[in-house]
Amino acid sequence: MSEKILVIGANGQIGTELVMALRNIHGTDNVIASDIHAPAPGNNTGPFEHVNVMDKDNLRSLFEKYRPAQVYLLAAILSATGEKQPKLAWDLNMTGLIHVLDFAIEFKTAKVFWPSSIAVFGPHSPKENTPQFCTMDPNTVYGFSKLAGERWCEYYYVKYGVDVRSIRYPGLIGWKSAPGGGTTDYAVNIFHEALENGKYESFLSADTALPMMYMEDAIRATISLMDAPAYSLGIRSSYNLAGISFTPAQLADEIKKHLPDFEMSYSNHDPRQAIADSWPKSIDDSHAQQDWGWKIKYDLAAMTADMLANLEKVKG
Repeated sequence: MSEKILVIGANGQIGTELVMALRNIHGTDNVIASDIHAPAPGNNTGPFEHVNVMDKDNLRSLFEKYRPAQVYLLAAILSATGEKQPKLAWDLNMTGLIHVLDFAIEFKTAKVFWPSSIAVFGPHSPKENTPQFCTMDPNTVYGFSKLAGERWCEYYYVKYGVDVRSIRYPGLIGWKSAPGGGTTDYAVNIFHEALENGKYESFLSADTALPMMYMEDAIRATISLMDAPAYSLGIRSSYNLAGISFTPAQLADEIKKHLPDFEMSYSNHDPRQAIADSWPKSIDDSHAQQDWGWKIKYDLAAMTADMLANLEKVKG
């Protein structure tokens, strides 16, 4: 019987594209998508299981049924949404991870992937070219749940030998699914609004620089890390991953090269601005480059052109 791969939180922004990529590599029937919600009709193209990561018995049944060789745990409450429901965000983000790590031991899962985020950095972290190891004082529940999760991942690797791997994702931009309530969502919403209405009001200020990454690069990085030999990986908390750092104004200027009449405005006093101000402006991912050969493909111009081209096809 072929080895099975379980993706938990498969209907989210990352999961939607990761499941498709994994099925292209490993075969549709070998990649089990799971989520607390049913998949969208267009994404219901392979095995799917309902799962609540906070229900340990429910989750155990999936491990018993499939005995997965790899598990990707993507279920989470993101930054902006987490600030509205902080205790729920902490419970879901932590409980799901501990459950999966425990089952990885019990069912001898070969590899586990769990996503961290640039949200682990905080006001006293270096803002420019933020290094892998530095002061980390996150001030959002999403950020400190991710930082705690990193420590759990490394703990389970050192103490129990769980081959857990992780990436600190920057803001992610893709056209195949809707964003999930994060602080960097403007960089997805702007493309939809530019095509539909010719204008967009950004909830972040014009000069707020943040690390971003096109989803195709993020999926490629995730699979590359999981394919890397274990001996090459020197970090078991979470790898920094750099993308392309830009501001809302710079993104708007790039969009105007394709849509000259596009208009950009900026709102005031949005709570997401304070979150963004505490995050890095750019990331040093030299450890990922050295350990598993990471290299980015899409710059701002290539990403913008590809986003607009694909969304125009989708929107007709």
